[in-house]
Amino acid sequence: MAIREVLGIYKDLDSAVAAADALREAGFDRAEFEVLSNAPYPEGTFGEESGIHRLFVFPLIGACCGFAAGLLITGGTQLSFPLLTGGKPLLSIPPMIIIMYEGTMLGALIFTVLGVLFESRLPWIGKALYDTRITAGYIGILVRTAPERESLAISALRKANPEDVLTEGGSVGGTAPAAQ
Repeated sequence: MAIREVLGIYKDLDSAVAAADALREAGFDRAEFEVLSNAPYPEGTFGEESGIHRLFVFPLIGACCGFAAGLLITGGTQLSFPLLTGGKPLLSIPPMIIIMYEGTMLGALIFTVLGVLFESRLPWIGKALYDTRITAGYIGILVRTAPERESLAISALRKANPEDVLTEGGSVGGTAPAAQ
């Protein structure tokens, strides 16, 4: 199934929020459109629900893996090369603690970076509609929908008086048509 893209360009925050509301009223799911902006807005500004973040799990798993790796390295080394010195125990805990601590911290750090990459919304890899006015301070609302719902998306975006509405075929104008 082909996906069509429609991009509405808005000058201010209020009209962009009105466009997001108009899209929801027209039956579009929040997953079908995204807000493009050059500035970060607080979560929930455009009516999106706060997602469930599981970032805390990644450092915990990384710390456990690092601790286990540190334990295996130190214990394995001492058991592989048994060097008895003066009747002391083969596994000496105080030096092992240092390596296990460093392994724990390194594992937590690496898994935290991987978790941030995994939990973050990474950019759309495919070719998407974009307008350079978004970089200059405008707000864009990009709708990805089925071809038969493209006209519904255009009319919903035009209800909020956009500066322009773009489709894959070009610009379709910004203001809503006059009522007849």
